[in-house]
Parts: sequence; C-alpha cells; structure tokens
Amino acid sequence: MTKLGQWLCGLALLGSVWAALALAPPGLRLPGPYRQALLPLPVYLLVAFGCYSLATVGYRLATFNDCEEAAAELQEHIRAAREDLGRRGLRF
Repeated sequence: MTKLGQWLCGLALLGSVWAALALAPPGLRLPGPYRQALLPLPVYLLVAFGCYSLATVGYRLATFNDCEEAAAELQEHIRAAREDLGRRGLRF
C-alpha cells in the first residue's frame, strides 16, 4: 500500500469515528464538555497536520545533502551538449 493509501485509510477511519460520535447515535449520549471538544476536532487535526508537514519540510531542507559527483557529472553533460550544439552551428 502506498503512503497516500495509508493516509487516506487513516483519514477515513478517523472521519468515520468522528462522524459517528458527532452525530450522536440514539444509544450514545456524550457529556457536554466532550461534545464541545469533539465538534472542532477536524480543524485541530488539520492544523496539526499542517504543523507536521511544515516541520517535515523544514527538517528535510535543513539536512539536504550536496551531491558533488552529480554536480560534476551534470556540468560535463552541459559541456558536451554545448560542444555538440556548437558543431551544429548554434552560437552561445
């Protein structure tokens, strides 16, 4: 299962549990404070997910590694392409 599938399954599970509790089935009556905390729960989870995403992107950006070998290889490809285009009559 892909990561997207895992996230969607978890979201569907949490959403169905939230909807079941928020719609208050006849046999289940939640006390007032629990109900007041339950109703804005999707907004809280969305904010938490945004914070998690921002922290993950920030961490990955801070620990991004330089690839010196790949940069040198790319420069070589650029040089070869310029030489080939120069032989075909393109001027830089």
